[in-house]
Amino acid sequence: MAIETFLRELPHGITLSCRAAGPRGAPVLMFLHGFPEGAFVWDELMLHFADPAHGGFRCIAPNLRGFERSSQPPEPSAYRARWLVQDIAALIAAEAGDAPLHALVAHDWGGAVAWSLANQQPGLLQRLAIVNSPHPGTFLRELRSNPGQQAASAYMNFLIRPDAEALLAEDDFARLWPFFTAMGAGRDEGAGGPRPEGAGWLTDEVKERYRAVWRHGLTGGCNYYRASPLRPPREGDAGALGVELPDAMLRVEVPTLVLWGTGDTALPPELVDGLEAWVPKLTLHRLEGATHWLIHEQPARVAGLLGEFVRAG
Repeated sequence: MAIETFLRELPHGITLSCRAAGPRGAPVLMFLHGFPEGAFVWDELMLHFADPAHGGFRCIAPNLRGFERSSQPPEPSAYRARWLVQDIAALIAAEAGDAPLHALVAHDWGGAVAWSLANQQPGLLQRLAIVNSPHPGTFLRELRSNPGQQAASAYMNFLIRPDAEALLAEDDFARLWPFFTAMGAGRDEGAGGPRPEGAGWLTDEVKERYRAVWRHGLTGGCNYYRASPLRPPREGDAGALGVELPDAMLRVEVPTLVLWGTGDTALPPELVDGLEAWVPKLTLHRLEGATHWLIHEQPARVAGLLGEFVRAG
């Protein structure tokens, strides 16, 4: 079985480059990536779940707006949540037809889009699976009141700089590799600092796949941060302190699986505390020994837990 690639033009003028596996007409699993990644990170899981032995699903992973060959509007306002949700809702309609997704699976920024979609349009999906992507309620709470979370998220204030994409692209993307290897260590205002050799999964082959995404441009990815007020407050920028989210915008009623690598230094485990107040049908697994990149680090464990969830009921 091979991965298919295609461009999907959406009715509102955005094009998403997509990767897919599995038979057309089968129940659909959709996978949303984060920053600084691309749809290719889901290939192993898509091939797994497209296999008849593991469900025979139709698996689709778009490159989100701003990434790879997908549309890359230049202005930050084009990356507000309403437009990102519109993209995925339109893609669901195009790929799943009148049926809801069997499950939406999402990591990092893809998870931010997925939380909003599940809140606003729950009829589009039967299940939601989140991998190390904070719910907006707990993220707002921690950004407003927890100095540890404010420090862990300080890199966001680098990524909103007007020259961030130029700095990230310098010297063979030297400032981007520590996002994987340092897991937050040294990710300060200059995104510099120590660069340990960790992340054994980050082979030369995988690095080249990341370069192939980044060479299409980094402005779109940085614009996700520029468009969102959910960032640490600092002098002259209220950030999260200026945000109020009513409970109606935070409730997710669909059955939800959350997988959380407890070694994530940018998004520590406190972000899943109290989650059940907004997500009543919650199944939570804390994965010890995994970081933010647990899809790469523990693919068999992720596939197993996700498989139990998508085949339940």
